[in-house]
Formats: sequence, structure tokens, C-alpha cells
Amino acid sequence: MEKRTPGAPYDVLILGAGLGGIGMASRLKAAGIGNFVVIEKADSPGGTWRDNIYPGAACDTESHLYCYSFSLHLGVSRLYARQPELLGYARRLVEEHDLAPHIRYNAEIVSAEWDDDAGQWRIGLASGEELRARSFVPAWGQLNRPALPEIPGRDDFAGQAFHSARWPDALDLTGRRVASIGNAASAIQYIPEVAGTAAALTVFQRSPNWIVPRGDRPYDATELAAYQADPDRFRTSQAELFAWRETTFLRMREGSDEAQEIERQARAHLEAQVPDAALRAKLTPDFPLGCKRVLRSDDYFPALMRDTVALVTDPIARIVPEGIVTTDGTLHPADVLIFGTGFETQSFQGPVEVRGIGGRSLRDDWAGGARAYLGLTAPHFPNMFLIYGPNTNLGHNSILSMFEIQFDYIVAAARTLIDTPALSLDVRSAVAEQFDVGLQAEMSGSAWAGSCTSWYKNAAGRVVNNWSGPVEAYRAAARFEPGDYIHRFAKA
Repeated sequence: MEKRTPGAPYDVLILGAGLGGIGMASRLKAAGIGNFVVIEKADSPGGTWRDNIYPGAACDTESHLYCYSFSLHLGVSRLYARQPELLGYARRLVEEHDLAPHIRYNAEIVSAEWDDDAGQWRIGLASGEELRARSFVPAWGQLNRPALPEIPGRDDFAGQAFHSARWPDALDLTGRRVASIGNAASAIQYIPEVAGTAAALTVFQRSPNWIVPRGDRPYDATELAAYQADPDRFRTSQAELFAWRETTFLRMREGSDEAQEIERQARAHLEAQVPDAALRAKLTPDFPLGCKRVLRSDDYFPALMRDTVALVTDPIARIVPEGIVTTDGTLHPADVLIFGTGFETQSFQGPVEVRGIGGRSLRDDWAGGARAYLGLTAPHFPNMFLIYGPNTNLGHNSILSMFEIQFDYIVAAARTLIDTPALSLDVRSAVAEQFDVGLQAEMSGSAWAGSCTSWYKNAAGRVVNNWSGPVEAYRAAARFEPGDYIHRFAKA
């Protein structure tokens, strides 16, 4: 870590030590930018792969694709990596790129305020300490703030209750009656595991999901040895997967031939695994494929076929000490209640108060839906560059490929600011508005803009989270251009 005068500003301050934050840190270091710090509220790196320890937790992107091109995951053991390996990969990134001296753990950012006179961000920590930085890089993530449903009596349950992202250590469900509220991406991973140990499992489904086969398998010893002996073989696999995934973007266009084909695959998968017609009907979505996240599983449907598992589609009326009561008056007894209810995905900034020029509130600016130029930066918030910001999520390819494009953009911006110490970069409102109008117009024909309720769009129908095209379209668009910015200069 570069020697710096105590109290002097950092060139870059990164919020969060998930894969986005530590990937950004590694790229800064590779670019010769060493005066940076990563602030992490937890006691270790890993983000979502540190927090989600529920049984069966895994990535739904192929493991050769879910790693950075600059730090290959050569020893990954299977086609779809599971949580322990992905957490290990995050820790390895820290070690491999010597990032430990740059990371402050157990330090929570509560505020970020732009100082126009100094041309710096003032970053407030929960401890009361204040840090300063030329550039502020929030790597908040989109899937890290658990969402709990507002169900009457939620706090009255007498048993053990928790969100899937807060799974208790060493939880033993043997012989216990378990209720799972939710049946989406996390739930379809833990439900088969819970079904194998619990005395009884009741799954409360609000709406079904489109589910396609996963086809997961371990790599055999010969394959693993070949990848580790010849990293270019791994890179070829990564490139082939990326190219194939890019072609699948057309599945996200509502009514396209590709969308109809994947829907046929999902229906065939359901038919093959669920012979009971009544249960199949409950598990068949009534919305277009892609409107909600398309899920991958080989073992979720078979888990529902167990004698000890019940699928309940009647709405929940309330939670009582003994279990869950549905609107038909039935009490479903439970000893353990799991909320597989997803995450609060659309505020992006979570509880952090961010204020830009003249004390302008980012929360107020985003009240109608978060938006940012290229998902990276917002007008009136100079030198703030987001990782995994609004409209940068994907439904077809690896999010890490988007991160790498963002890293390159932010490194270029940070280098420009370092080369001109008094300079600040404030993206032009007209540039950001033109981008946003075009983006939302492209969204209009996508499945994400369809008639269902999803975490991709807000109550007003604005698609807040997803990118409107393939990754290569984002790569072409996300090139740092100084002319896109108002150039401001510090007064002090």
C-alpha cells in the first residue's frame, strides 16, 4: 500500500468487499493506482458468497464463466460452483492481488457527502470517523439486503425464524417441521436439501417460476488436471461459454422464437419431473418467460414429489405462534420458518445517505427509480462511479463480465482525476437523460417489461435493474469519454 500522509484523501474509496469491490481493487492495483481503500462492514470479504451459507447455495452461471479473465478459477470442481468454492475464490483474489493492506473490515459507511470546495468526498463511518477521497466507488450489490414480507403476526412465531441469507450456523433440521415462504432462486436450492432432512416441509408459493434443467456435474480428475496444466484450455472454455450465453439474450425478447423454445424446454422439464397433473398446473407460470428470473434446477421438482413435502398455493393470511394460517383458515404447523423472500434490490444505496453538489440527495433523485449513465454515474454526484449500478444486471450472461467493463471505465476515470489533481467529473445531465430514454425504449419489447411483478422493475413499471442488451453492446457503450462530463475544479 502506498505511503500516505495521515488524513490525506485517498484517490479512490471503494464501498464493499464483495466480488465487485475486490475485483475493482485488483484492477486499480494492476493499473499502478495504490492510494485506495476498501471499506467493508463485515469481518471478511466475499459479499453474497459470504452471507448466503444455506444448504445447496450455488451460482446459476457456469463456473468457468463466473470468474474474472484476469484471475481464472482453474481448480473449480464442477460445472456450477457452490458457495464454499466461490467464497474461497473471493478470498484468493484478496491474497493473489495483495489487497489485505487496502481493506478495512468491521467499518460501516453511513454517509457520503460531496465537498465542492475541496473537490472530494467526505465519507462518514458508523464509528464517527471521517475519511476523504477523490473518487467514491460504491459496490453495493443488488442482492445483499434481505427483504421480509409484511405478513400480519410475523414476529409472533414461537419457533426459529430467519431469512435464507441469514442461515444459522450448524442448523439441524432433522425431525423438525419446516415452512418455507418463497420458491424463487434461493429457495429452489435449499428446498431439496431441507426436504431430505426435515420431518415435514411446507412450501408456500405465491407464483410459480419458469425452471429449466441445470445439468450440473463435477469435473473429473482428467478434466481438472488439464485445465490447471493449460490455462489456455480454460480460457477457451470460458470464451465458448461467453459466446453461447450472448446468443441467448434473444430469449429475453418477449415472443421471440428463442423465448418460445426455452419455454418449451421448461414445460418439458416440468412434465418429465412432475407426473401429477394437478401439481403441474400449480407449478406452471401464467406470465411470459423472462418476466421473472428464469431459474435452473434438476432437483427442485423431485423434492416436491416427496411424501413429506407439501406445496401450498393458498395466500398466507397471518403467522401465529404455532405456524402459518392461510386464507382458507387452515393452520399449517411449523417449528422452523424460512423466509426465502429475496432481497430489497431497487434502492441500491441501502441505508447509506449520499449527498452531491449543494447537498443534493441521491435518495430523492432516485425516488422514482434508480438511474445512472451506463449504470455507472449520476449527474450532480461528481467522481462517484458505481459497480453493479442501475440497469447493469443480466438475465443471460455472467455479471462478472459486466464488472470487468465497469472496472476499465472507472480506472480510466480515476487516472484522469489523478493526472489533474483539482479536477472533478460530473456527468452532463443531457448525456445521462439521452442514455436513459434510449435504454428504457429498448426495454419496452423485453420480457422484463411484461405483465408480471418482479424484482427487475418498480411499481411504476420502470425496469430498474437490468441491462437492455447483450454484454458486447454494453462494452461498446461503456467507454470513458471526458467530453461526457462537466469539468469542475476545486476551489481549495
